[in-house]
Amino acid sequence: MSADTDEVTNPDEAVNAGDVASEIVAVDAETDPSEGDAAKVTAVDSVSDEDSDSDDEDSEDYLVEEGEIAGDYLEQLLDVLDFDGDIDLDVEGDRAIVSIDGGDDLTKLVGRKGEILDALQELTRLAVQQSTGERSKLMLDVAGWRANRRSVLSALGIEASKRVLESGEREELDPMTPFERKIVHDAVAKVDGVESESTGVEPSRRVVVVKS
Repeated sequence: MSADTDEVTNPDEAVNAGDVASEIVAVDAETDPSEGDAAKVTAVDSVSDEDSDSDDEDSEDYLVEEGEIAGDYLEQLLDVLDFDGDIDLDVEGDRAIVSIDGGDDLTKLVGRKGEILDALQELTRLAVQQSTGERSKLMLDVAGWRANRRSVLSALGIEASKRVLESGEREELDPMTPFERKIVHDAVAKVDGVESESTGVEPSRRVVVVKS
């Protein structure tokens, strides 16, 4: 279990997927009252399910739109920098996922410990917000840096959890960014008998693993 409240991004307002029209289902006047009530309940449940499916589709469509806007912005940036790279778009949960791969110069867009990548991600989110009017939580990866980092940090969280289980002593990890701490917390949460929390202030905030 994680007691941390870190987020990869600041709190965002939920995406407005649009209004969904209500549907009224008529019940035959000659139907037995008890059967009529059951029919109404069934009809309402059916409409609710359809509305929910419509909301999900609208939300995914919006995230796809976010990804396309981000892709256009990043393509222009690559042209200005004269960098080669392929842009891939995806949707994961409630986020648009944009990744740039393939070019030899792309590591220059990552920087030391991902600082340049983080800044570029924020610029891309602002470009999307300027176009849609809504705050964006899209995730940007360049040259697979975040994917590789996620794998390393997940392993780190699990290894630290095992050491804490064996020794019974709390373990403090090195300072990390909010993105990195979130990955470690998620990894620790998968191990029974331990939990994690964050302590300290930025930029020295770190994850602490303890027995639960």
